[in-house]
Amino acid sequence: MLPKGILFDLDDTIIAYSANSKAIWKEVCGEFARENDKLKPESLYMTIKEVSGWYWDDPETHRIGRSDLNRARRVILEMVFERLGVDDISLAHKIGETFQLRKEEGLYLFDGAVETLDYLVKKSVKLALMTNGETIKQREKIRRFNLEKYFSVILIEGEQGFGKPDERVFIKALEGLDLSPIECWAAGDNLEWDVAGPQKIGIFGIWNDFRKRGLPEDSEIKPDRIVSSIRELIE
Repeated sequence: MLPKGILFDLDDTIIAYSANSKAIWKEVCGEFARENDKLKPESLYMTIKEVSGWYWDDPETHRIGRSDLNRARRVILEMVFERLGVDDISLAHKIGETFQLRKEEGLYLFDGAVETLDYLVKKSVKLALMTNGETIKQREKIRRFNLEKYFSVILIEGEQGFGKPDERVFIKALEGLDLSPIECWAAGDNLEWDVAGPQKIGIFGIWNDFRKRGLPEDSEIKPDRIVSSIRELIE
């Protein structure tokens, strides 16, 4: 049985955002390592992976970085070059900018995402979209993939001044849909933001394990349901 409302995440839930990141990084590293004798494609890639992992795993730098992705990439690549002992800031920035551009160009909708949203709307399920990040980039994704028509409520961190897992986001979404927590599901790829956050106020939390890796053994967060695609919600 479907609920009266569903609160959807955007990136890596409806839009494939990070699915091709590894391939793009490897491609960019292979190209730009030729521009400096101290750079080797594999060591450049591995250092970017390490520094990026540290940067995005830290809650505070993640919060700052997602509010300005272009600046975050510059900071990360500057740290990478410093670690590798390469004094070429302009090249570092160029690598970050190229990656970001190709990543944005390569965004695509997950298979079945539009069909799922169409079906839910036809079944009169009220939908809200909640996404962290900066306003311009998130609004552009919504416009590019013509998603606005599906949602009664769209909440973007950059516009609200606060984002998931702040419970104010979920409360505002519920108010916009005129529904109670027990009448709604929340679905997204981030265990803390899209599952634990909604669960704290009584919303059924669904984890989109789009990489099909399974729940980490040490996870203290227990989703009410696990899917690998949102189309499973209507199957």
